[in-house]
Amino acid sequence: MTDTIKPQTVAHPRATWIDPVTGKLLSFKPLMTEMAKKSVVMLGETHDVAEIHRWQLHVAATLYALRPNMMMGFEMFPRRLQPVLDEWVDGRLDTKTFLEKSEWLDVWGFPAEIYLPLFHFCRQQKIRMLALNCYRELVSRIGKLGWDAIPEPERDGLTPAAPATDAYHAHLATYGSLRRPNNATNAPLPDRERFMRAMQTWDRAFACNIVHALDEIPPAAPKPLIIGIIGRGHLEYGHGTPYQLADLGITDTAVLLTSDQPEWQPEPDRKMADAIFRIDMPEPRATRIAMPKNRENKRSQDE
Repeated sequence: MTDTIKPQTVAHPRATWIDPVTGKLLSFKPLMTEMAKKSVVMLGETHDVAEIHRWQLHVAATLYALRPNMMMGFEMFPRRLQPVLDEWVDGRLDTKTFLEKSEWLDVWGFPAEIYLPLFHFCRQQKIRMLALNCYRELVSRIGKLGWDAIPEPERDGLTPAAPATDAYHAHLATYGSLRRPNNATNAPLPDRERFMRAMQTWDRAFACNIVHALDEIPPAAPKPLIIGIIGRGHLEYGHGTPYQLADLGITDTAVLLTSDQPEWQPEPDRKMADAIFRIDMPEPRATRIAMPKNRENKRSQDE
């Protein structure tokens, strides 16, 4: 049996974009012009890396210059907090009050300062912020009990997730930053299935809430570009939220990610993202201040 020959790594200099499939460097302006024509562009993140949030802001600002009809969706906020995001963008809250009313420490818990430039950008440019998440207890309940056990009024506006592919199962089993002892590759099957159901609930929530926002646009009005600020584990290789968006009829999407490595190994047989940007790491990863808490709100308050 002949061993599969892996492509050689290629140099990935700082401040450059690369095609993850071919390893070829990409020109910034044509790439951004192409991205600005999409329906949804998802900017994947590692939540505790401040430099990635700076990159998200820079990409969002570039796309805004090309297509100012824009909304920006955030994994960090459950759907029930949409009125608070609207108040913030409308200029009716100061920063301290916004963080309090949006329950930042309870629903997310990472240092607010690494996200605030994105929030201030949306407020400054009057870009509507979208709460893409569901209430946290729903994820736990679906993970434990399954979708069919959740009464329809308690589904927070979600529809059932499209079944996960074998490739997504395999990817999550080896995705280091998302692994916990009870979902490692050798974990009992029920634990692995529970983890997959939980991940798919998040994937579907982000997709459903993007579609909800697009559906609110009058038919005759031009559709906005939606930027998704979402953890990269929900985006890589198109398995998570992009897959669920396609199931909901939104296929004109793109995923952009970052790398902090000086070399890249092309993957000719699969596509991690549409493009990868090389960052550096000027400071250590942030420390999570508080862990998110479950809330008793079993229904979306804005349905």
